[in-house]
Amino acid sequence: MTRASTTAAGPVPVETDARDPYDHYLPIDESDTFLEQVVQDAELPALLAALALANGDLSLLVDEVKPPLPPMDSVIAPQGGMTQEAQQQARSLAATALKRLRDHGSVPAVEPTEDFLAHIMRFLTKDAGDEYVPLLRHELGIPTDYGTPKWTKPTLAPDVEFAVAIIGAGISGMAAAHRLQQAGVDYVVFEKNTEVGGTWWENVYPGCRLDTPNFAYSYSFAQKADWPQQFSTQQEIESYLQSVATSFDLRPNIEFDTEVTSAQFDEDSATWTLVTRTGQGASRTHRVNAVITAVGQLNRPNIPDIPGLATFDGRWFHSAQWDTELDVTGLKVAVVGTGASAYQIVPSIAGKVQHLSVFQRNAPWMLPTPTYLDDIPAGMQWLLRHVPHYGRWYRFWQFWIAAEGRLQFVEADSTWTDENSTSANNAKLRTQLLAHLQSQLADAPELLEKMTPTYPPGAKRLLRDNGVWAATIKQPHVDLVTDGIEEIAPTGIRTADGRLHEVDVIIFATGFRASDYLEPIKITGREGKDLHEYWGGDARAYMGITVPSFPNLFMLMGPNTGVVVNGSSLYMAECAAEYAVECLGELLRAGKRTIEPHQDALDAFCERVDAGNRRRTWGVAKVHTWYRNRFGRATQVWPFSLLEFYQLTRRPHLAAFDLKGDIE
Repeated sequence: MTRASTTAAGPVPVETDARDPYDHYLPIDESDTFLEQVVQDAELPALLAALALANGDLSLLVDEVKPPLPPMDSVIAPQGGMTQEAQQQARSLAATALKRLRDHGSVPAVEPTEDFLAHIMRFLTKDAGDEYVPLLRHELGIPTDYGTPKWTKPTLAPDVEFAVAIIGAGISGMAAAHRLQQAGVDYVVFEKNTEVGGTWWENVYPGCRLDTPNFAYSYSFAQKADWPQQFSTQQEIESYLQSVATSFDLRPNIEFDTEVTSAQFDEDSATWTLVTRTGQGASRTHRVNAVITAVGQLNRPNIPDIPGLATFDGRWFHSAQWDTELDVTGLKVAVVGTGASAYQIVPSIAGKVQHLSVFQRNAPWMLPTPTYLDDIPAGMQWLLRHVPHYGRWYRFWQFWIAAEGRLQFVEADSTWTDENSTSANNAKLRTQLLAHLQSQLADAPELLEKMTPTYPPGAKRLLRDNGVWAATIKQPHVDLVTDGIEEIAPTGIRTADGRLHEVDVIIFATGFRASDYLEPIKITGREGKDLHEYWGGDARAYMGITVPSFPNLFMLMGPNTGVVVNGSSLYMAECAAEYAVECLGELLRAGKRTIEPHQDALDAFCERVDAGNRRRTWGVAKVHTWYRNRFGRATQVWPFSLLEFYQLTRRPHLAAFDLKGDIE
């Protein structure tokens, strides 16, 4: 396969850039009529961008088809808010450009100038400011991978022995492994499971899928165009992550079925000693210069402490530890919880069970998403396979329209007095979400009362909704139980009203111990300091990544790096991984042995983040949420823009760090 550069004489073939095994496309040989038909299924702004690049022709991007991008409400405006007339013109332009690309042998233009790409990006982003351009280039990844480390060890410190241990081979661990590999740094990944994927390998419950559009939930360095659905299933994400591990040759450096039980820093040698245990119980020690933890925030199941659980005669388990041998057909099943996993499990098993009891503490707010379970239209799938870089531009488009997402709707106005919302914008979102709920439950007023949340939207996770949840709860063999659970008896669950709900199986869809960062690993830093004792249940880290007295220790998806209404966790993990690698580059460049932040840098960072979270709905709402720890402090969530996190993680601010010990 070849690409082409454009000159006055037309396309000139050049060799394909093979840096990305996912970057491929098929030749176009279909008829004019076919091409005119497939554009009917297209996401037009991204298609025009891709064709402008493929043909080296900016004339496609006329003002009449520039997406106006109206402000986001509870839903995102289709086609970026383009009018029907603009859409018709865009389809005509796209069909003509497709024919031109076909007639040139499907050979696209290559190596566009930065100004050329910036023109296209501004077309899609409604003239985003210059401050966004570096971030946008990173997410697009054309013509190069902008997340590649700015240094390599063979160039910077060829004679220095330096090795890194990564704990976890989920989305963040593999991002770190890839960047270290690019930098030429020796590394090993310890993964407690028998395959990569982390949460996407562990969670196999019925209905498990993304609630973030999957094009945006993919690595900037491993973009995939052939997703079958907008919100992919667990199997699709697991398969993608496994293919990344294979395609980028990460597997030789991963030790599977190996759990890290402790990590201890030795001040004399400036190294970390890790103790690991295999699934068979074998213990080993490993010595490395730096440690990157990539264990995620949502990996330790939360089993509620309910009296009588040990007496239950049936089977019980957490949703993240699904009993794959269980057939629920004909059984009486209880699902405890109505969060994200329950929201997927309940409709998936309701058609099989004899009776389903759903125990709700707080009703979820639901975002209207009519296409949540739908396949990507056939014409769109064809375009993604045949138009060069369409998948990249579509991913870029999805990223941009949700980049700062609904941040404006989760503002907390200190002068606001309505307990059901936290600001005028938040009240507007509540009105829209409530109308969506009322439209589904107009014929079930009792259920409407139960399913109407009593807290402001955004205080807890917003769930994707295509109507399946309400339709399931309305079925005659499904009960929504809102009385508190008093105890578990041998034959079922007893609620506060004294009623015994007889069940054969209890499924705890009760979330995770999100604030218990890095549990149960014992981590010991300088002077024997224990990380968990240092935190005392209130995890804090500079940039959410590093901690004073714990040199050369970097946390991915650490405190205050989760995003809940904008972006995706994968984006944050990539930024943090790139930051950690740049910190190591600065360490080697300085000829030092250790790097760690000053305490005052950590304190100033946390003070600012805490203030930011107090200006968000989840920081002030009076409802239990996993966003906050037991002290009421929001330790999980990044309250600012994606742009700010990107800018802060491009390179370390060395004045915030101590670099100690000369390399001999």
